[in-house]
Amino acid sequence: MSTQPSLAKAALWMALSIASFLAMSVAGRETTQVLGVFQVLELRSVIGWLMILPVVMMSGGFGAMRSQRMSLHIARNVVHYFGQGAWLYALTLIPLGVLVSIEFTTPIWTAVLAVTFLGERLNKARIVSIALGLIGVIIIVRPSAGTINPGHIIVLGAAVFFGMSMVMVKSMTRTESTIRIIFWMLIVQSVLGLVPAFYEWQNPPLALWPWIAVIAFTGMSSHLCLARALFYADATLIAPMDFLRVPLTALIGWLLYSEQIDMFVAAGAALILLGNMLNLQRRRAKPAEIATG
Repeated sequence: MSTQPSLAKAALWMALSIASFLAMSVAGRETTQVLGVFQVLELRSVIGWLMILPVVMMSGGFGAMRSQRMSLHIARNVVHYFGQGAWLYALTLIPLGVLVSIEFTTPIWTAVLAVTFLGERLNKARIVSIALGLIGVIIIVRPSAGTINPGHIIVLGAAVFFGMSMVMVKSMTRTESTIRIIFWMLIVQSVLGLVPAFYEWQNPPLALWPWIAVIAFTGMSSHLCLARALFYADATLIAPMDFLRVPLTALIGWLLYSEQIDMFVAAGAALILLGNMLNLQRRRAKPAEIATG
């Protein structure tokens, strides 16, 4: 049965997705102040897998999660794991608003990689969007201003990893459902992170467990809510709503952590978002393509 378009429902699900991403940023900051990045990733994956089980059961159970493309699931999640680790580590080094601004170069790297590996065409709009994104990053990082904050480079690396992951997801969505992709993401990354998490393991203090639960839940809910939003409206309508994460994250960073955003960061973020807008004008993505970043 086809889903009837509804801008109101799409906006509601998108608001829940944005709220999840914002909560994940704060929870990531709080947990990594106490625990190592690998332990946070492991807890996120294991607890997230337990949380998603009811959705798995409602979607046909474990039998429906069988896949003929396990090698691609594994490859995608190795890349995504490193991207998540870099993102969390960068979260401990730079302001939230700066981190999310640079993270929004992910669609630009996805476009570059899609041309290379999926044979997609590099037209004028894509070239301009890529150029704007790169200029935006240079303005934010400002290499000529002196010492570069390593957090800028690390989150830029995370964005490239996320772009690689997205290209693989684009291929996977031809045969795999969103739930199946997230299900195997949590399993593969739980196994992948087991050894590094063990070596830095420490018992989390009781007061930290609510934040651990938040980062585990939002790591799943952010993508599921985004997928639901895309059932009710096209990506060209949904994605601009996601851009609200940049100013909202900066606002949260200012309110909770007294983080300041200067004019260079604001200008760079504006160019990155403009590049994303131009990129959106040339494509109409499938729901699952955006649902798992």
